[in-house]
Amino acid sequence: MKGLMISAPASGTGKTTVMLGLLRALKQDGLTVQPFKSGPDYIDPAFHHAACGRASFNMDSWAMAPDLLNAIAAHSEGADICVAEGSMGLYDGVATRGQTGFGSSAETAARMGWPVVLVVDVGGQAQSAAATALGFQAYAPELPFAGVILNRVASPRHERLTRLGMERASLTVLGSLPRRGDLKLPERHLGLIQAVEHPDLDAAIAGYADFLRENVDLAAIKAAAQGGPAGQDGALPAPPAQRIALARDAAFSFTYPHLLAGWRAGGAEILPFSPLANEAPDPTADYVWLPGGYPELHAAQLAGAETFRAGLRRHAETRPVHGECGGYMALGEGLIDKDGTRHQMAGLLGLVTSYEKRKFHLGYRRAVLQAPLAGHGAGTALRGHEFHYSTILEQPDAPLADVFDADGNPVAETGSVRGPVSGTFFHMITAETG
Repeated sequence: MKGLMISAPASGTGKTTVMLGLLRALKQDGLTVQPFKSGPDYIDPAFHHAACGRASFNMDSWAMAPDLLNAIAAHSEGADICVAEGSMGLYDGVATRGQTGFGSSAETAARMGWPVVLVVDVGGQAQSAAATALGFQAYAPELPFAGVILNRVASPRHERLTRLGMERASLTVLGSLPRRGDLKLPERHLGLIQAVEHPDLDAAIAGYADFLRENVDLAAIKAAAQGGPAGQDGALPAPPAQRIALARDAAFSFTYPHLLAGWRAGGAEILPFSPLANEAPDPTADYVWLPGGYPELHAAQLAGAETFRAGLRRHAETRPVHGECGGYMALGEGLIDKDGTRHQMAGLLGLVTSYEKRKFHLGYRRAVLQAPLAGHGAGTALRGHEFHYSTILEQPDAPLADVFDADGNPVAETGSVRGPVSGTFFHMITAETG
């Protein structure tokens, strides 16, 4: 359970580059590395997997109860070291306590006993960067703190001055990364592009690893890894059916790894299919699941995938179908792209969504089901996360759930249900326990 938490004072400081380079460098050194992601982000884990060859799992103290966190932590079995990537700033979370905590990376690090490596963007400052780092260390003195990595250092003089400040604050400098413009991963409206879409991801990650080897003390980073006592055994989410047809391609790719692991551990068989390749779900499946992704980028192709849509409609005549976020939009009547062109979707729900009229939706969600979903009966409370830019133009079907944000305020995006077909804009993480 020895590990480290790679975090930062804020988003955009370069911690993902450091994370990927460190995962690959440790693997190159012969270590078995188990990656984790603190928080609900469903894009970063695929990059982690590409960097070190092991599936990365989310740990989320707002959405997850202690037993689920324990079950996820157990995936570190057989690893030499765990490396977790934080989300946003180290202490950022929500205002209202969830199942275990408030959702911050600091909570994950403290619970696991993983020291924090703080990636500090020192652009535009020198000795003053030490005041920022010192404040992060002092804010929670009980939190183990390994040291700092200086990022975007402009020159040897800049590095020398910045290190002087860190020495004065008695902070360990684990590395100093020169400013380079070619290390930024490509992004789009939901953050990073998907790992499968990167034109040469393996070469990029290898370059990050080389960059870290040249500029950080890998031996000191390895030595800083620590871990607390293992928690009691927990349980991953049970599968909603025995045979689950799962859409998986560039349009439908955001499935939480712990859900898939729980389904498999529960004896379910996962049957991948590609709507973009015009594949129908397996006709013997008990359940069809369309995860989130980027259907808005492939709307015309999906509209023309008649084999996929016909197979989906046949399945829905007798068995359940569920879509999350992008999958929800694909189950609706129509999707209007950013240029204002309307594309016909599956028509199993009456939902019409638009990217021409963009509106940002982001945050944790607590949903109390009005109808059954994925093995959970009406009245069950689910926890999840919503992140998209689409606008609902029409939603004529019955609401699937009463949905609330992290503070308990009602959310208009309730999801919808029509017979055995359902959809939500939030990505389910788990059902509440206790």
